[in-house]
Amino acid sequence: MAKDPQRDLADAWADVQSAAEPLERVDAMRRLRELAEAIEHDLVRDARAAGLSWSRIGALYGLTKQGAQQRFRAAGGKAKVKEKDGDG
Repeated sequence: MAKDPQRDLADAWADVQSAAEPLERVDAMRRLRELAEAIEHDLVRDARAAGLSWSRIGALYGLTKQGAQQRFRAAGGKAKVKEKDGDG
């Protein structure tokens, strides 16, 4: 998990709020969502390590056991966070 996920999310939200242009705001929101998804994947991994079943995790999302497995095992179980665009 990120070192300080609460701070990372707050910083990402600040980027959304401070973006001057519509495309910058959309990009900042995309990064915020990707960060939140990465943290979510870490938490699901932690829940599995603590013994929670895929059925119980799936129920939280309105998914079957298999649906939860597919959602959280994709891409090695980790969402990828893209960096800010460098071209402004």
